[in-house]
Amino acid sequence: MERTRIAVAGASGLIGSALVRSLTADGHEVVRLVRRAAHGADEVCWDPAGRYVDPAGLDGCDVVVNLAGAGVGDRRWTEAYKKKIHDSRVLGTAALAEAVATLDRPPRVFVNGSAIGIYGETGEQVVDEDAPAGHGFLPELCVEWEAAAAPAREAGVRTVFPRTGLVVARGGGAWGRLFPLFKAGLGGRLGDGRQYWSYISLHDEVAAIRHLIERDDLSGPFNLTAPQPLTNREITAAMGRVLRRPALFAVPEPVLRAALGEMAADVLGSQRVVPKRLLESGFAFAFPGIEDAIRAA
Repeated sequence: MERTRIAVAGASGLIGSALVRSLTADGHEVVRLVRRAAHGADEVCWDPAGRYVDPAGLDGCDVVVNLAGAGVGDRRWTEAYKKKIHDSRVLGTAALAEAVATLDRPPRVFVNGSAIGIYGETGEQVVDEDAPAGHGFLPELCVEWEAAAAPAREAGVRTVFPRTGLVVARGGGAWGRLFPLFKAGLGGRLGDGRQYWSYISLHDEVAAIRHLIERDDLSGPFNLTAPQPLTNREITAAMGRVLRRPALFAVPEPVLRAALGEMAADVLGSQRVVPKRLLESGFAFAFPGIEDAIRAA
């Protein structure tokens, strides 16, 4: 890809910071969206909750990437925090999509983050991008989140939705909490361990987003998950092998529900999601297996 000017919202997050490092290492010009006054040409002021973004800062950007949003697993889901999760995604997406739609020189692609949470509980059923949305807080949030990008799509901007799975990384997300536990010898399955986890290495997550940016023929939803989802029991066993620690402990379902509240359904739920469209587009995973993904992290 030729040297490109790329705006990134959520540039300080787990995925966003890794994407920015990758893009800048290859010589691309990255403009970060910040929730304060911009301090230079490489920053754009925005207020996602207020549905505001300075459109002048996006002018001349070939690509706009939105990965912003309050952490789903950062704290217990009170009604106030669920509203924060919702507004940070839906209102922020609407602000960016509306700004993009007003530009005289719109970007050639708008990449708006989403999640495999859109499918809800799938049990042992394998699902791809053709599956319908599920029911509950996360599926309904994801539907609204993607719908908020409509102004950009209707303005003729190619719009892509990377539906991300569980990212295997030390710096955050589910694995950011798992690694210290396993290194301390306290790791083990969650609940009965039979629930499927659809994971992806951080390296492959960034590579897939860049693939979606660079391919002008790709639009719509793409599952960003490794080709073979595994059960929580299989994944925790792999963690134990790679880190050379016993995976003897298990957290019973009632304890998880008491500790996490409504969020426990996300941890105990089963999502057997495959990246059908990503594979069909020719994307090659560097770390498709769980042990390689853990070692890469």
